[in-house]
Amino acid sequence: MITISGLTKKFDDFIALDNIDLTIPDGTAFGLLGSNGAGKSTILRLLSGIYKQESGKVLIDGEEVFDNVKNKEKIFFINDETIQYSQFTLKELKNFYKGFYPNFSEEIFSQLCEKIKIPNNKKISDFSKGMKRQAIVVIGLACQTQYLLLDEAFDGLDPTMRIIVKHMLVDAMLDRKLTTIISSHNLKEINEVCDTVALIHKGKVVFNRQLDDVKGNIHKVQLAFEKEYAKEDFSGLDILHFDKQGSVIYIITKGEPDDIKAKLQEKKPLVLEMIPLTLEEIFIYEMEGLG
Repeated sequence: MITISGLTKKFDDFIALDNIDLTIPDGTAFGLLGSNGAGKSTILRLLSGIYKQESGKVLIDGEEVFDNVKNKEKIFFINDETIQYSQFTLKELKNFYKGFYPNFSEEIFSQLCEKIKIPNNKKISDFSKGMKRQAIVVIGLACQTQYLLLDEAFDGLDPTMRIIVKHMLVDAMLDRKLTTIISSHNLKEINEVCDTVALIHKGKVVFNRQLDDVKGNIHKVQLAFEKEYAKEDFSGLDILHFDKQGSVIYIITKGEPDDIKAKLQEKKPLVLEMIPLTLEEIFIYEMEGLG
């Protein structure tokens, strides 16, 4: 299990993470959402032991990560940059990582290379952006760690390669209960792969919930009334967004569906329809609610 408690990270006077708490159980596919600069990549670098926090704890299986070699053997971090691998061939990169990860599997490496038809003896600098990303995912999965951290995992992949990489990740999650933490701007991918998500904003955790709970807690309601109503008339609701188009009102609100309907029925609407939201819409309206 990953446990983050009271975590604060600063860069000079800038507070990147401000007293955050997160718990990520084993076997979870966990998504980190947030705008640029929210602190998502900083969390991944703290989890992988690249950064050291100013205060709080970052624990994997009950032990700190920073300067802990045994704990770092449980983690593979796929950065959003691949320039550091440029002068390696894939075979050389494999041999490099084998020295750090005792559970490295030649069999898994060969199977994945064959699956995506990626050359072993070609320098990674000569790969396309998408091929570079695939190569590092192959190495990460072959290391057979308990935890795989991916920063912008699907960046630069064409639609076909996205499907292949997702299948590779899901197979590993099912076969050996791999815990995967994915930071991504592509909310469609998060929606398809992850079962739990956290929204990070200005270094703080806005929510950390099962994806189904996130979708079940925010709703779009389409309404029509005989009378004229303004946003202020719906003060009993936790409204993130209010839009009026002619006689039709659209409300984005948080809460239980039955409670929302009951409060709206008091105003005797001619039309009351609950419309499902995508994860992307939820993200946008949550961020709008935060200003």
